[in-house]
This record gives sequence, structure tokens and C-alpha cells, in this order.
Amino acid sequence: MHALAKAILCVSVCAPALCAAIELQPNDVVAPLPDKTFALFSYYGTENRTLYKNGSPVSTPALRDPLIESNSAVLRLSRSYSLFGMPAVSLVQVAYSDLQLGGSLSTLGGASGAADMSLATVIWPYANRDTRTYFGMMGYLTLPTGSYASDRVFSLGENRYRLELQLAFQKPIVGDLDGMISVDTRWFGANSSCAAACASATNVTLNQKPITTLQLGPIYKINETFTAGASYFYVTGGSTSINGLSQNNEIKTQKFLLSLVAYTDVGRFSLQYGRDMETYNGFAQSRVLALRYMRSF
Repeated sequence: MHALAKAILCVSVCAPALCAAIELQPNDVVAPLPDKTFALFSYYGTENRTLYKNGSPVSTPALRDPLIESNSAVLRLSRSYSLFGMPAVSLVQVAYSDLQLGGSLSTLGGASGAADMSLATVIWPYANRDTRTYFGMMGYLTLPTGSYASDRVFSLGENRYRLELQLAFQKPIVGDLDGMISVDTRWFGANSSCAAACASATNVTLNQKPITTLQLGPIYKINETFTAGASYFYVTGGSTSINGLSQNNEIKTQKFLLSLVAYTDVGRFSLQYGRDMETYNGFAQSRVLALRYMRSF
């Protein structure tokens, strides 16, 4: 197996484009009115560079200058309704992604195609519009429908199921300033056809421990049109094992995300920008940029 793939395996648990948590936009915790259909179109682009192992950058010549660029077009369709008297939303999400590798990773080649499909349902056990206070619970299932090849180090699909549960809470702090906090945990099924990504000449079984993410930050309503937000993320867990052998590559990442949302007569527009502040294992995200448009019917 290629020495470069073996070096990546020692510290990386999955392709950076696939490691993102459920990143909430400002007011995503606010329960929608029932009997509405929403279409969300998104562009999501990331850039990852320096590879870290146990908190230190990897300086071997083969990995001294890595570059991973991912660009995705995402379509999410959702429907709001009432479930046992509680606000609820169910959704389906599909994406087409392009993954390009450069620098010291250029020999591994890029990939384009469908990403894994996701299904989700959200319920709000508590939603008080008068006090702007909301508590929501989300269940998120990702299916192994994306493009995957066992002979590639990086693929757009993961060839495994993922289940993610998220709890989120939002309430006013003072005036037009709200606070939001969420916690989500992601569980992974096994990938029994892992070869190149597991630095193996034949298929082996990849398992991964759960990943937990904390997201919190302020949301400020500037005026009737614009709302701004800032989020801090702490991600931990996710170490992998191959055929039962631990890889000792636990994720410990801190990142920030800045958001600006515009509510207009033709729909909601949003812009988000962020990056990693600290990376313990894996490729550090040097940029994430998201452009989104949502329309209700």
C-alpha cells in the first residue's frame, strides 16, 4: 500500500468534507409554522490543509503541504406539521460533491459524484413564540447512497450508515440578542469494504466510535431584514479501529462559524464563514464557506 495512504491513516478518521457536524444557522432552533413546505438550496465549500497528529503538525515530506478542496451543491426538502400537538419537521437531503486534492496529496486524485442521502425529523417539545424560547430534538439518518470506491483513499460516500441525535435550545438574553446551544452525537455503522482508506490491499472492516459536538453562540436581530450570529464548536471522539485494532486517532477540534441571514419577500438568504481554531488529529479546516437560499411554499 502507498506510504502516503498509510501516513494519512495514522491520524485521519475520515475525509474532512464528511466530518462536519449538524451546523445550525441563526434561528434554526425556532419552530416553523405547521403545514409549510421548504426548499433549501446550498453551496458548501471547504478547504483543509495542515495534517495534525496528537496536536502537532505532520512535517514528513510526503505530507508537508496537503490540500483538500471540497465543493458541494445541496438540496434539502422539508415539510412542517404538528405531531401530538408539538411542532415537527421531516426532511430529505441530497448532495452532489466535487473533491479535489492538491499539494502533497495530488497523486491520490480527486472525485466527483453523489454524496450520501440524509433523512431527518425534528420535534419541539417546547416552543413559545411569545417568549422566543425553543427546545428542539432532531434525529438524523444518513444512508450509504453516495459514490464510494474501496480502492480510493478519499470517497464522497462513506459506505456505512450514520445516526445522529441533536438537542438544541434557544432563548433571549437581552433585547434582540438571543443565545443558542446544541449538543449532538453521531454513531457510525461499520464499513466492511475499506481497503485504500484503511491502508490495506484487501477489504477490511472500519469501525468508528461516536463523535460528540457542542455548538453555542449569540444570535442578534439587527433589523427586520438582517440577523447575525456567531458559533463556537467543540468536537470530540471518533477514534477508529480496523479489524478491531485501535488507530488512536481521536478527534479534538475547536472551530468558529460566523453567519449573516437576510429575510426577504422572496425567501431567506444566508452566508456563513468559518475555520478551525485548533485541530488535534486530522486535516485542519482552513476555510468553510456556505451560501444558502430557502423558500417556503
